[in-house]
Amino acid sequence: MKKIKTVIFDWAGTTVDFGCFAPVQAFVEVFKEYGIEPTMEEVREPMGMLKIDHIRTMLKMERIKELWIKEHGKEPGEEEAQALYQIFEEKLLSILHLYSDPKPGVVETVNRLRRNGIKIGSTTGYTDKMMEIVVPAAREKGYEPDVWFSPDSTNQKGRPYPYMIFRNIEALGIKKVRRVLKVGDTISDIKEGKNAGVWSAGIVVGSSEMGLSLAEYEALSPQEKEEKCRETADKFLDAGADKVFYTIEDLGEFLLG
Repeated sequence: MKKIKTVIFDWAGTTVDFGCFAPVQAFVEVFKEYGIEPTMEEVREPMGMLKIDHIRTMLKMERIKELWIKEHGKEPGEEEAQALYQIFEEKLLSILHLYSDPKPGVVETVNRLRRNGIKIGSTTGYTDKMMEIVVPAAREKGYEPDVWFSPDSTNQKGRPYPYMIFRNIEALGIKKVRRVLKVGDTISDIKEGKNAGVWSAGIVVGSSEMGLSLAEYEALSPQEKEEKCRETADKFLDAGADKVFYTIEDLGEFLLG
């Protein structure tokens, strides 16, 4: 991993939006409109997927499915998933600009990687329409990858499919997949990297998997922080991560020393 030439980052929860709260808020609100109150665990479990796939996955969860049948008299299917998604997209697009600030250390670390000849790619669970809001907003605050690809560029095959990573590799002119490191904050990110045959790593602090806001994280004692970090790191490792970094600064130190 010391010979990495390209780092492909995820967006929300990895490089922007500490704790990945924009989609979480929208998912909770859209299910509530249909009389279902999902738990944080249910909302975050499919995080990182294409958003319509995320909704489909939630509708298949046993507790949510049972509540839906009780509330609406039938099992939810594709028609319901599409209806939920239309509302979700509208809600998310209205708040995305508020959740596009780079996470602590991102701008500095990415600039340092670039100065050392490392290319910066990115993949996302957002659509092109959503990225048209996120990318300019992050750019204004100093973060912009060399390229980005959403599932719209891969025939709607988002994570855990590897195709967005392949688009990055092609666009950046990389010859060897083992010179590429995929970095994300969800289990879907880890699987995306593994399925592409590149190195796959998780970012712990500020991740969707940890699920804490910056204020909530900073309010923890040093011991509580370490426990939460270790618990999150273990989830990434169990999913097959080759490496886990607590912060993006840790990643920079590992690659550049």
